[in-house]
Amino acid sequence: MLHDGLSIWQGDITRLAVDAIVNAANSQMLGCFVPMHTCIDNCIHSFAGIQLRAACNRQMEAFRQQYGPDYEQPTAVPMLTDAYNLPAKKVIHIVGPIVESRLTPALEKALADCYANTLDMCLENGLKSVAFCCISTGVFRFPGCHAAEIAVKTVKEWMLRHPGAMDRVIFNVFKDEDKEYYEQELQ
Repeated sequence: MLHDGLSIWQGDITRLAVDAIVNAANSQMLGCFVPMHTCIDNCIHSFAGIQLRAACNRQMEAFRQQYGPDYEQPTAVPMLTDAYNLPAKKVIHIVGPIVESRLTPALEKALADCYANTLDMCLENGLKSVAFCCISTGVFRFPGCHAAEIAVKTVKEWMLRHPGAMDRVIFNVFKDEDKEYYEQELQ
């Protein structure tokens, strides 16, 4: 499904040959440490190879040198790495907001910032195609329907402000219900 440079693709994000795929990362930025976990972070790190975790570690070590030994990546601040064994050229790692008890305007803004800041990073690095996963909707508990609404609205607004900056933005979904949410938003 294609809509003004926006599309939905249901399947494995690690198979997409785009300029960048987006990884919903944790604040340590080193991949998931739960063996065989089916989260997107674990899948991307597994298929990219050990080089990805090493690259993330180098960047986090540099941040800890700059900001202190307890540094963790803030929500909505993207980090760029090569994609190594993936067909994509780059991986953009981003920490999404975590819904602890209830959804708040601050969490909604943080999710919108994840999408806008990722697109800003694409623009700054000459990346013309990007595939977003469903940021924060899994173990971070952001409601999928509302997350899709925020994602599509934010991306459309960004693209209006930056005409021609992106050739293609893909909303990658895994579950049927997420596909339906994005289809509703892109009608």
